[in-house]
Amino acid sequence: MKIAIVGAGAMGCVYAALMADAGNEVWAVDTWREHVDAIAAKGLRLEGASGDRTVALGATTDPAAAGPCDLVIIATKAPQVDVAAAGARALLGPETPVLTIQNGLGSAAKVARIVGPERVIVGVVGGFGASIRAPGHAHHNGMELVRLGESDGAVTPRLERIAALWRDAGFTVKCFDDIAQLVWEKLICNVCYSGTAALTGLTVGAIIEDPDAWPIASGCAQEAYRVARARNIRLDIDDPVAYVRDFGAKIPDARPSMLLDHMSGRRSEIDAINGAIPPEALALGLEAPCNSLVSALVRAKEARFDLPKEQ
Repeated sequence: MKIAIVGAGAMGCVYAALMADAGNEVWAVDTWREHVDAIAAKGLRLEGASGDRTVALGATTDPAAAGPCDLVIIATKAPQVDVAAAGARALLGPETPVLTIQNGLGSAAKVARIVGPERVIVGVVGGFGASIRAPGHAHHNGMELVRLGESDGAVTPRLERIAALWRDAGFTVKCFDDIAQLVWEKLICNVCYSGTAALTGLTVGAIIEDPDAWPIASGCAQEAYRVARARNIRLDIDDPVAYVRDFGAKIPDARPSMLLDHMSGRRSEIDAINGAIPPEALALGLEAPCNSLVSALVRAKEARFDLPKEQ
């Protein structure tokens, strides 16, 4: 198949390298010129959980240069989804599906408004963790599970074909009828650790053990859980605090992506993660004080990123 990965960041590089190595024609589409040029000239190097390989693939900053594809995967972070989806229109054939994979809430709806809801498939990934080592060189830490679902209903033959493509590239994949459940179950974990880590600099395990950080982190998870229940989202969770503690205990040394963003001086996905809970709660007549506080403090911290450095 001919596949475009829109957003060749750390996770996008994992997808691109393994899919290209499986024999697909893959195009990496990204705005980072130095990264794109390095991939075009020397191939994309991916090392880590699946070994060490360098694969040849197309790379461009202009989606139109790749042309229509059989599948488009939007792998940007949530704040860049609108721009990525708009650019992805140049990659679409008459029936090209668009698989969007982001943390938090709202990305699938944004993509649907731009490319059409009938094209949209939603992905939820867990246990990967990745970073860019240098232009054209990515590292990934784990290979757990890719969850796929149609944005509005049951598993379809189209979804099964896309799942088979991922499996052929070495990923573990499951298809689900209720993607909203998967989005919210991951979001409950994300709100627990992401904003808290960005503010404190602590790893996941350190947040669990910290007597000051843990009440705030677990409070964020409880608020998201209450909102999901009030929205009648089906959840396989009885105790949200035990759920996020068990999740975090498996990855104690992990640094959430929002912390990695702050370590690099980048703005994070706060509005799609912790920041998404307060307006959802308000619409249901609920309150979300922990997520409101964490979101406000993260935004205040990120406002400093744009200021000139002190001499």
